[in-house]
Amino acid sequence: MDRRKFIKNSTLSAATVGITGSNLFGKATRKASAGKHDFKLKYAPHFGMFKNAAGDDLIDQLKFMADMGFTAMEDNGMKKRDVSMQEKIAKQMDASGMQMGVFVAHNIYWNEPNLTSGDKDKLDEFLGDIKTSVEVAKRVNAKWMTVVPGYVDLRKDMGYQTANVVNALRRASEILEPEGLVMVLEPLNFFNHPGMFLSKIPQAYEVCRAVNSPACKILFDIYHQQITEGNIIPNIEQAWDEVAYFQIGDNPGRKEPTTGEINYKNIFKHIHEKGFDGILGMEHGNSKSGKEGDMAVIEAYAKVDDFSA
Repeated sequence: MDRRKFIKNSTLSAATVGITGSNLFGKATRKASAGKHDFKLKYAPHFGMFKNAAGDDLIDQLKFMADMGFTAMEDNGMKKRDVSMQEKIAKQMDASGMQMGVFVAHNIYWNEPNLTSGDKDKLDEFLGDIKTSVEVAKRVNAKWMTVVPGYVDLRKDMGYQTANVVNALRRASEILEPEGLVMVLEPLNFFNHPGMFLSKIPQAYEVCRAVNSPACKILFDIYHQQITEGNIIPNIEQAWDEVAYFQIGDNPGRKEPTTGEINYKNIFKHIHEKGFDGILGMEHGNSKSGKEGDMAVIEAYAKVDDFSA
């Protein structure tokens, strides 16, 4: 499941709830569900992940997340939601003591160069997107927003492309830094997203060091980096000063932890022992369908969050 599908799915309504209505179904399910988990880290589900257990309504889904012990939520498609819905989501998250994770800050170029090209119009478009994202961040109490520098420019040496990207990110940092906001750069794997400029954590680290701003950090997506380079814990360690956000997904399949090859218990233990107080976005699908699948996701996180076992 790639980011475009996540954004699309987050804006679609879930399955029909039935004659009880989404609110009644959500309340009944929360009362009947397992007890609240005391997670050590701030795992952030996304809308739709628990739609079978919580119902169709987004606010009911937020309440369900909080009832299960999740203290954060991320929404790639937040910027595309109506202002009134953004405000409702923010109000409920505040009432539930939940923290907002990332949303996608700009138009991502999947098949043609934009920031790598140095094209002025593409740069102006990107900076305009960053400015409008500031308003969204304020509205939903978000600190982080995802930035993907886009496609490679095959007509330019990588050094020139890097310089163009660094320039664009420095310009964006001038907008974000006074607001206390942070764009997090996400390297993407070559299998799901061939041809993207940013693919590895050392490369993202180099770019962030060159930008040299607290408003420009790394989004370490563990799923992507398992495919691209592995060496997860050593790369977390070496890039630590520039990492502000994590995302999760097991490999193969991009489902919840314990369904693939990644030892998430050890990774989460390492992140926790480093004193990480940020958010870890659950950017993956469910391995099983229906309510059983929703609850399996929660139990998987309870399992890998238990570092003492």
